[in-house]
Parts: sequence; structure tokens; C-alpha cells
Amino acid sequence: MGILADSQIEQEIQIEPFEQSIKRAGHVSFGVSSYGYDVRVGPSFKIFTNVNSEVVDPKRFSARSFVDVDASKDGFVLIPPNSFALCETVEYFEIPRDILAICVGKSTYARCGIIVNVTPLEPEWKGKITIEISNTTPLPAKIYANEGIAQIIFLRGEKVCKTSYADKKGKYQDQPGLTLPKVD
Repeated sequence: MGILADSQIEQEIQIEPFEQSIKRAGHVSFGVSSYGYDVRVGPSFKIFTNVNSEVVDPKRFSARSFVDVDASKDGFVLIPPNSFALCETVEYFEIPRDILAICVGKSTYARCGIIVNVTPLEPEWKGKITIEISNTTPLPAKIYANEGIAQIIFLRGEKVCKTSYADKKGKYQDQPGLTLPKVD
């Protein structure tokens, strides 16, 4: 496997809207980077709550486990201490059949105790990415909407995969926005 460089990303990966990496004073960076793409978090969040005393069960997940928060007005959301939120990227992706993408958190947030997790984006997956954000601190954490949250790294396989995510008819293919866990 090899990592795609910045010039290859723009030519080979469909990302809408696509942003170049430019200095944006006072903002967490986003756009193409040396060997990846820094994605932005959109304004819609689902923050875990225990108000309804739900059990977290991936096979029977209850939407009552979350409260919906829209960060459009304030430009940010607060994630409570030792809590968790789901959000989606501003960007829409289409991953080619010979590419696997992995996500890592940005150092600006990591240094504040904010952990970002996304499962790999398999070959021929497409959609907006649902991102999991954990606040590991005993303090509320501010997450800025429409700014960088994580970096996607694109790895090219030596061969085209035998079975892609599209071939498997993956359950999160072309997800219509922030998508909760589901088991088919």
C-alpha cells in the first residue's frame, strides 16, 4: 500500500466541497494536506444523554440516547465532561475501488483530550462521514462547527480489491446525513 500525496488527492478522490489548504487565522485548519485531507465538522450533533436511562445496544440502538444540538447559531457545541457525540462532515466523499481511507484526529483537539474516531472508509464507499467525538476530560469541551476536526489518509492498494463496499451493499453506503448505528 502507498499513501496518496496532495496532488493525487485532488485528482483521484471525489470530495465535495473540496478545499485547498490555506491559512485561516483563528480557525482549526481544513482542506487538503501533504498526505491527506482535513475534514470539517458540520453543525448538526447528537450528544449522548442519560436523561431517558437508555441502554446503549448496537443491535437495538435507541435514538432516545441522544439529544440533537444545532451549532449553526453559535458556531460551536459543548460536549459534556466524559461524554460522547456524533456529527457528520461538511464534505461528501466517493472513495475509488483501489483506495482505503482511514481517519485520525487532529492534534489541536487531541491536545485538549478530544478523541475522534471513524471506522475505515472502504473502497467504493460514498457519503458524508459520521464522526464520533469523545470528550475524555472532566470539563466541557467546545467543538467548532465548519472547522477542521480530523484528517483522512488515503491508502492505495497494490491491486484493486476483489469486493468493494458497494459490491457488499454496505448498510452505511450513501448515508443520508448523520447516521445512527444499525444492524441488518
